[in-house]
Amino acid sequence: MSANPSASIDPPRQRALSLETIGMSKAFGALQALDDVSVKIEAGSFHALLGENGAGKSTLVKAIMGYYQADRGQLLLDGRETQIRNPRDARAHGLGMVYQHFTLVPCLTGAENLVISRADAPAIIDWAKEKRALAAFLDRMPFRAPLDVPVATLAAGEKQKLEILKLLYLDQRLLILDEPTSVLTPQEADEILGLLKGMTERKEISVLMITHKFREVTAFADAVSVLRRGRHVGGGRVAEMSTDEMARLMIGDTQIRERAARAGNEAGETVLELAGLTAGDDGGPLVLNAVNLKVRAGEIVGVAGVSGNGQSQLVEVLSGQRLLRDGRIFVRNQPFEPDRDSFYRLKVFGLPEEPLKNAAVPRMTVAENMAFRSFDRPPNATLGWWLSPGPMRAKARELIARYRVKTQSTETAIGDLSGGNVQRAILARELSGDVDVLIVANPCFGLDFASVMEIRSQIMEQRNKGAAVLLVSEDLDEILELSDRVAVMSEGAVNYTSPTALTDRATIGKHMAGHA
Repeated sequence: MSANPSASIDPPRQRALSLETIGMSKAFGALQALDDVSVKIEAGSFHALLGENGAGKSTLVKAIMGYYQADRGQLLLDGRETQIRNPRDARAHGLGMVYQHFTLVPCLTGAENLVISRADAPAIIDWAKEKRALAAFLDRMPFRAPLDVPVATLAAGEKQKLEILKLLYLDQRLLILDEPTSVLTPQEADEILGLLKGMTERKEISVLMITHKFREVTAFADAVSVLRRGRHVGGGRVAEMSTDEMARLMIGDTQIRERAARAGNEAGETVLELAGLTAGDDGGPLVLNAVNLKVRAGEIVGVAGVSGNGQSQLVEVLSGQRLLRDGRIFVRNQPFEPDRDSFYRLKVFGLPEEPLKNAAVPRMTVAENMAFRSFDRPPNATLGWWLSPGPMRAKARELIARYRVKTQSTETAIGDLSGGNVQRAILARELSGDVDVLIVANPCFGLDFASVMEIRSQIMEQRNKGAAVLLVSEDLDEILELSDRVAVMSEGAVNYTSPTALTDRATIGKHMAGHA
């Protein structure tokens, strides 16, 4: 018998790849999207990539994956310079990417999706043989997903698992994850990231994750790299950095507004009441199923839910973009119809998702867009139709200064503003008078860190002034930060409500998944 029992046991072979970019640069015309970016992902590490929108994150990973060719710089895999000319090259070298949106074929089963993804998939498939091979493959994996049912029937978490399993099935040893948890419940997100973290610890794979959620970085990542305006501006071991340090690297010297404090006043009477709201999808099945909800004065009610469970349709009904089949909306006990007169008379205002598409006319000026609520009323108009540009511009200048909208002038087309400044401009218009009801939908989606703080502060200030605020958001962290009460939507209905202080992520996540 050997004196050293462990000598006869081969150590597990490290399969995880290391990746390094050295001086990678990429320009699109006059725009320098990447400027001398050097980032290193150690083999078997879980590495987070942070940065504002437009910081260069997507350009970097697309250059790594071969969708773009860098103008300058090197890519090293396991310390060897490697040319990646296209995504097929990337796959051949063990690089795979999980995108924000699913790439599986919905009408095919999981098994069919996996097999046809192979470059060597035969023209005539021996399914008995392939299913035996898939069973053996799943036996080696730390998690499973259903392979014998159409992908369209799977929950979002199962689809995301299948996307990851597909890359592992293709023998990808470094996984790039682009906002991988945006369609998952908190439990699904933690489960999947935890499983991948375990695989990195066993040196089976390496992970590079693009995310905007600091909680995911601190919970799962070993190291972090931060991009700003196309340059790598810092990073390090996550255990040695605070989230404030990460945020400061992301935004640089940008001035950030202090977060509005939550006033301690008690919520007042019911201002907004949704009573049995029922709506369909172009004559098809119900997308809202008897939604009942009340919002009181001085209260923010946050509507949480996995994307596609009726939240967008609820906002469409409240804004007049979708017809009700049944149910009533009341504002201060008065029936509310979502038309121009009722919005003005009952002081109902809103910030829809993607306001440039849903609440603005891109080619019209900032001043004209800011006047949409009042263009036909004095002093902007006389007799209800004779418009006066002077008062419109004067009001716009006042709102631009108060809400810190960055624009060259009141006459700049609103479509030429950045996303954050479009949000500020529309919010300035909506909050320029007395507000009884404020309806906001994913108000910070895609915005830079400073704009997020500004928008959230404005929402909280309206709540503190006594407005009833309905906040619909797919960002659970945003819901928990701003809301006094949480309501969860699943399959078109509100299946759970609770004061925010009396619930937690796990309970909310359970109801988001429909497990009431």
